[in-house]
Amino acid sequence: MKKWNFYTSNEIKPAGWLKRQLEIQAEGLSGNLDKVWRDVRDSAWIGGTSEGWERVPYWLDGFIPLAYLLGNEDMIGRAKKYIDAILERQQPSGWICPCGEDQISTYDTWATLLISKVLVVYYECSGDERIPGALEKALKNYYELLKNGTIHLFRWGRYRWFEGFIAINFLYQRTGEEWLKELAALLKEQGKDYHEVIPHWERPLNKWTLYTHIVNLCMMLKAEAVSHELLGEEYTDEAEKFRTLLDQWNGTPVGLFTGDECLSGLSPIQGTELCSVVEQMYSYEHLFAVTGDQKWADRLELLAFNALPATISDDMWAHQYVQMSNQISCQRFEGKPIFRTNGKDAHIFGLEPHYGCCTSNFNQAWPKLALSVFMHNGDTVVNTLPVPAKLDANGIHIEIITEYPFKNTVTYRIDTEKDFNLVVKDKNFTFKAGEKTDISIEIERKLEFIDRPYDLKAVKYGSLVFALPIQYEKKMLEYERNGVERKFPYCDYEYIARSDWNYAYCGEPELIPGEVDAIPFSSEHPPLTMKIKACKIDWGYEEGYETVCAKVPQNTEPISDPEEITLVPYGCAKLRMSELPKL
Repeated sequence: MKKWNFYTSNEIKPAGWLKRQLEIQAEGLSGNLDKVWRDVRDSAWIGGTSEGWERVPYWLDGFIPLAYLLGNEDMIGRAKKYIDAILERQQPSGWICPCGEDQISTYDTWATLLISKVLVVYYECSGDERIPGALEKALKNYYELLKNGTIHLFRWGRYRWFEGFIAINFLYQRTGEEWLKELAALLKEQGKDYHEVIPHWERPLNKWTLYTHIVNLCMMLKAEAVSHELLGEEYTDEAEKFRTLLDQWNGTPVGLFTGDECLSGLSPIQGTELCSVVEQMYSYEHLFAVTGDQKWADRLELLAFNALPATISDDMWAHQYVQMSNQISCQRFEGKPIFRTNGKDAHIFGLEPHYGCCTSNFNQAWPKLALSVFMHNGDTVVNTLPVPAKLDANGIHIEIITEYPFKNTVTYRIDTEKDFNLVVKDKNFTFKAGEKTDISIEIERKLEFIDRPYDLKAVKYGSLVFALPIQYEKKMLEYERNGVERKFPYCDYEYIARSDWNYAYCGEPELIPGEVDAIPFSSEHPPLTMKIKACKIDWGYEEGYETVCAKVPQNTEPISDPEEITLVPYGCAKLRMSELPKL
């Protein structure tokens, strides 16, 4: 029932601010991780002695489309070296992961599902004809191991069984082999049924579990979308049910669910892991492709324009493991962390704060967003997100000229050699062969307060959430731990608050237009701002902490006259208050 199909990196190219964002990523940690980080540089996937499980596949999953979208020949060559090394080490049996065959039964085959997905990404970018054969060998071997009981899904593989369907669907469309359907059924049979664990989502605990793990849940949202067709099942939009409950019990104003590292409730001072941001985006991209329902594209915008840039430094050399909605400091905790299951440095900015999965996995978000700007079905093209990009496919040429979401005007420059239809946010346009024209639309957006738990409010303008930015001092940390060096520019940073944050709104917001900087979501030069009246209040700190504001203000009576404060997009505010009372 798939409504829309993805284009490839040869057909879509980023433009405007989106291209600049990808260039910043290529100049930062993503584009250099294989040079500076042991777990990628010396990985067992390429014959080294470092981690041989998820980190290289995670990194390649973003690095490959980033390289091809930018046409960066150096990066394309480096990606090929990794793929070459992985294919050279594939066993005659088809086993592709870097462990001995005597270790297969204890190896968590989440990595098999992940590298299979990466090989599809590489093929769609490069057209390398070695890939379909290598992938078929790998999945046929995986099927036989599961079928004869040599391996079983356990731990991460059990909770991420649906991730394999990206590759299984790819192969089935090419070959139609019946064993792929049998593999699909085996994965679902051994995989976790998330309907069984819904009751555990309502009451967060200071307890680590796979069934409340935030990344598992964000991946899971696309499970039915990617698997139902091959399984011969009716599509029921179970993702909407799951998303609604997760938002009701663990939601944030920017469309995330709290999870530090497991579901953490509605408090604005609990965190959300970066891996979950990028996986939730990826789930929404596939949900829109399968259903064509605009709600998934709108939710994708909310994540991409707020949560994603907020938790990565402007130069994209540093990132957080978890971000907080009300985040007044990013300093290591000297005592017990505020987080439910994360460590003392989970919200500082750095190379590998708390754990390195996000170091490698955050790379996929912007490139895959760029690859989702246009989708197609027959003679109809849909513009999923109205951001600057170019499409050149099958005689259809479209250029999107815009600074959305920072400005409202979107112009489509059309030059087509064939008849086609263009769908933009449920509007339909028809073009004839030989037509060259520009059409412009205005995206209508409402400026509003949205209700948050604990009688707090957030300011929202279309897909942008606004927050009070807190000025800060950056403290650079260079050191080595467990053989991993942090050295500028890939070092760690603490952000220490140097301005007031204890405010309550007492007026209505006024939008102030601005200009888009060379850094699109710049913390120093935000592309637009808001002015609003606010009063200081006796907010206070969370009990036992000096660097975490109280979950709710201890008193909302004004302790100052109203003053005008400036709000910026959430994605531009590294320290921020985004949920405040309104007097």
